[in-house]
Amino acid sequence: MFPPVENFNTFLANIGSVIWGPFVLIPLLLGTGLFLTIRLRMLQFRKLVPALRLGLVKRKDDGGEGDISQYQALTTALAATVGVGNIVGVATAIALGGPGALFWMWITALVGMASKYSEAFLGVRYRVTDARGEKSGGPQYYLHRGLAEVFGRTGGRIGLVLSILFAVFAVLASFGIGNMTQANAVATQLDNSFGVSHAATGIVLFVCTGAVLLGGIKAIGRVTAGFVPLMILLYILGGLAVLVANSEQIPAAFGQIFSGAFTGTSAVGGFAGSAILYAIQMGVARGIFSNESGMGSAAIAAAAAKTTHPTRQGLVSMTQTFVDTIIVVTFTGLVLVTSGVWQEGRESAGTMTADAFASALPQGDKLVAVSIAFFAFSTILGWSYYGERCMERLVGARGVIPYRMVFTCVVFVGAVTELEVVWNFSDVMNGLMAIPNLIGLLFLSGLIVRETRHYLDNDPGLTASASQVKEFTGVGQR
Repeated sequence: MFPPVENFNTFLANIGSVIWGPFVLIPLLLGTGLFLTIRLRMLQFRKLVPALRLGLVKRKDDGGEGDISQYQALTTALAATVGVGNIVGVATAIALGGPGALFWMWITALVGMASKYSEAFLGVRYRVTDARGEKSGGPQYYLHRGLAEVFGRTGGRIGLVLSILFAVFAVLASFGIGNMTQANAVATQLDNSFGVSHAATGIVLFVCTGAVLLGGIKAIGRVTAGFVPLMILLYILGGLAVLVANSEQIPAAFGQIFSGAFTGTSAVGGFAGSAILYAIQMGVARGIFSNESGMGSAAIAAAAAKTTHPTRQGLVSMTQTFVDTIIVVTFTGLVLVTSGVWQEGRESAGTMTADAFASALPQGDKLVAVSIAFFAFSTILGWSYYGERCMERLVGARGVIPYRMVFTCVVFVGAVTELEVVWNFSDVMNGLMAIPNLIGLLFLSGLIVRETRHYLDNDPGLTASASQVKEFTGVGQR
């Protein structure tokens, strides 16, 4: 690593250790999620099944305004989250924090579902129609408009600052978590499994990304709706085959996960690596990298959905965290722990999951390489939309085309950049964009709870038609 790059990497690592330390994001993320879980009366557990049905079963009378269907909004958000974090991120968390990190990823997801619901609710509640006639929303809008509505002029001023900060950090994060990290992981896996050079992978990703981005959110929605379910199913089936082969190790694996969550055991050793705090830090940091609950990003996709009420889309978006972490991440974690490859240490984290699959499944490493390629490409598409919307919030529609051009070029840069720098950059940007969003969720929680309860009191089974929704609520279509 060149000295300037090494110095920058050290700087990022130091900033990241503060942001993701015990006094900033860990208590803020978990605390906000727990606070919203209590205020919403365990909404994520009570309404999970009807929420899954609402998102996955197409209704004939959607009736709401928007650019893409609720299902496409869900798959777009899943495309952005089910990526490298589900494979390489889990491996890194377990290598550094031990199997117990997986437990804290679960906790982050379970309480984070309330955060995901809340931010998606607000994304629809305060969305606007842009100059192109498309729906646009997310923290870059609801932090300003929501705080102004609830707290008046002073709240509006504070909200404006928070919304701008979020938009800036989200644009930067789109080049990290949503771009370079994904491209780098694809290049590494294809090189190790098929001998494809990093540069060649970068060129292919560059061309494919540019081709899809020309069509905007509707093209992204069509593409992700087609292959996101298939890529998740393929990966889960492969993971299931590995777990069947390692079935005798599954009880012991759960024992390591639960005991490690409160004792701390990592592959790299040392005091920091074996401490419980490090297991929590890795679990929470990689958990948010995987499911993005609390970051506010999914609210941007939710705002584009055709829906009759913010509560409905909030519940659909909430299921994304369940699928991402409770299902996909769990499969990755169990494969790693049952195979024992997690003990190889951080240096092999980039290929650890591939090694785990290959240890029990012929050509398993190639299955992981293909999965990462699809996961990462879908994440790149989803995050390009997030960054584009935030750039539009900052400089207007004139910034969209330049952003798309730069974003597409950075895909190639990510494919040939050293992994550690990319991960540290992503950690810092993820944290910085989460902070203003979490502040907004806390201050707008009263409005979220009040309107959610009103809707669910009238439509507890989420079966109301568009006309019925308009009858019992004043929020209705937006």
